[in-house]
Amino acid sequence: MRKIFRIGASFSALFLLSFGLNAQSTDFKAGKYIDLFHDVLREVAVFYVDTVQIGTLVNEAIESMLEQLDPYTELIPEEESESLELMTTGSYGGVGSYIKGSPKGVVFSEPYENYPAAKAGIVPGDEILEIDGVSTAGLSTDECSNAMKGKPNTEVRFKIKKVRTGEVVDLVLTRERIHFSDITYYGMVGEGIGYIRIAGFTMGGGNDLRRAFLELKSGGGLSKLILDLRGNGGGLLEEAVNMLGMFLPRGTEVVSARGRYPQQNVFYKTKEEPIDVNIPIVLLVNRGSASSSEILAGAMQDLDRGVIIGTRTFGKGLVQSIRPLNYNAKLKITMAKYYIPSGRCVQAIDYSHRNEDGSVGAIPDSLIKEFTTKNGRSVFDGGGITPDEKIEIGGYSRMAIELISRGLIWDYMVQYTLKHDQIVTPELFALTDDEYNDFITFMEQQEFDGRSATEVMMEQLLTMAKREGYDSLVVQQLNDIKKITTGDRSKDLLRHKTEVKRLLEEEICATYYYQKGRIRSMLRNDIQLNRAIEILSDCQEYSNILSQNDKK
Repeated sequence: MRKIFRIGASFSALFLLSFGLNAQSTDFKAGKYIDLFHDVLREVAVFYVDTVQIGTLVNEAIESMLEQLDPYTELIPEEESESLELMTTGSYGGVGSYIKGSPKGVVFSEPYENYPAAKAGIVPGDEILEIDGVSTAGLSTDECSNAMKGKPNTEVRFKIKKVRTGEVVDLVLTRERIHFSDITYYGMVGEGIGYIRIAGFTMGGGNDLRRAFLELKSGGGLSKLILDLRGNGGGLLEEAVNMLGMFLPRGTEVVSARGRYPQQNVFYKTKEEPIDVNIPIVLLVNRGSASSSEILAGAMQDLDRGVIIGTRTFGKGLVQSIRPLNYNAKLKITMAKYYIPSGRCVQAIDYSHRNEDGSVGAIPDSLIKEFTTKNGRSVFDGGGITPDEKIEIGGYSRMAIELISRGLIWDYMVQYTLKHDQIVTPELFALTDDEYNDFITFMEQQEFDGRSATEVMMEQLLTMAKREGYDSLVVQQLNDIKKITTGDRSKDLLRHKTEVKRLLEEEICATYYYQKGRIRSMLRNDIQLNRAIEILSDCQEYSNILSQNDKK
């Protein structure tokens, strides 16, 4: 019971402190509701008919309260502090591999290049039988993952069944500091055109970008640059500013953060001497590009320093700060909004118009305001960054999504690697027609839902027609259409051959060449990248885009 009162007292103190700058009447209302919350909690704890999990109730109350604010303000309990560290530093202590569940048990799914698991010869499909003498039978992947993590330079013992030989071996691996670099791949993709993929904004990310750029430049011939921010969900604002400082004059204001009170406002300027303020740049974005990605892309657009290609970005322009709480918990709380140089905010104004993934959807014209770039081009707010040139990439078919979600693409990759010790480089690797037919044969033995989206919709329509009492003629006509749209799984795999074959090739390349191999394989069929190369190859078109004034 004393713990309950301590929770209530700490909760009250935190709230009263945070409201210290408000008027006395606001303080009174806050105190009133906190007292009411405390009283209800006490009464439930003492008198409710069944046993009550007080901690669960309090956590759910806090989560429900924070959900009323925005999607990004959240409580981070002590047990999730490691996830917070990974998010901000890109690092953790472990052996360096993804793992996944399978019918056999828990298996290594993707070892990281140059880390303990890969250096010990572990390959995708190797089964984990024991971790530190404890059987993995019945353990979840999360439980196994937690057992594998720990302080760097400590040992973890494995009993592993090798997928290629069936041999059971004992391995002792020494944990290392596993660091995910913000730069997942860089290289040359055209005559004088460098490419750098930026996956996040963690501590040191600016230095990672600087090293990658200088290495490309030292190779000779680098005269143009593509920065790929697609799927980059953001991270530390300071690292985005550091990256911008590489390509903009020192002292350039690139973003401001404005909060509830004037003393919370912060204006960020580039601090270091730039590396190259003249090199033509194209930035690739999509609706997975969020937060710091939008600051980087938006500032480059507002200052007419680069051309943006892709699709509208996510629409997250809120600043979160980590506040310490009692019991080693933390509160990630929104304290300000971002504004880029033109004066616009990338935050989606209307939360009600969102896509399923949370990104900005349709924006009413009444909520859109016009701003201008340094060169006088029109840009608009309302949510996210609108590219200078929109290029949509079609989504996956229902068949492809089913194969990915069920792990069947990965399963075939394991079968393929059992027969092939090596492959050619990712830029050249392609499955033959015979190998794809082998995949179709493999799929005939697998359980999966091979229906197309059309088939699913027809089944739903037919069920609805029967439920609503349509006559037999209508039902018969719908049944006839359903027969036409019902496919044969093998034929459907042939119909989706281009898409599925590409996914298989990417997965196989990742096995032999790690994540860099996956990216190198993906770039072969990248229409947005190809358009970026075209624009950078035509100096006049690049210049025209940065001077035109007809964009919305």
